Amino acid sequence: MSGQVWVSLISLGGVVLGGSLSYLVQHRTQLSAEHAEQQRQQIALSEARRGERLALLERFIEVSAEAERCAYARPSEWDDTHAWYLTTREIMARFWVADRLIRIQFPLPVHDAAHAHFLGLNRTVWEGLPEGESVRDYLEDNQMAFLDAARAVMG
Repeated sequence: MSGQVWVSLISLGGVVLGGSLSYLVQHRTQLSAEHAEQQRQQIALSEARRGERLALLERFIEVSAEAERCAYARPSEWDDTHAWYLTTREIMARFWVADRLIRIQFPLPVHDAAHAHFLGLNRTVWEGLPEGESVRDYLEDNQMAFLDAARAVMG
């Protein structure tokens, strides 16, 4: 073969090799960019879910505090027309919904703790406590268990 053919073949081989390397680098860069975008989207989704969870925890804690105030204000005598009952019924309905939303958004240990708190507070609101028992003392263990479970999940 003549020298020009060899030069042409070497040149062609260089073009093929260069083109192949260029393709591999571009392909790898594209995969890396896609991976980075997926990670960014995953982080954004995680942050959005965290925000939703925080809002739900805030809602649960707020309505829990309202229900606790109802327990403190519980009159010794009331019926279904009493102002306390009408207000309390609405608050306890919102508390029930917040409890169910905790079950949807959080792992079961958090819901179990929230539900135990809900049940204790619900019992206190509607049935009252025996003479001499403190509402705060009766509710504190379940309330702290819920807050601890929520903190563990939220990080």
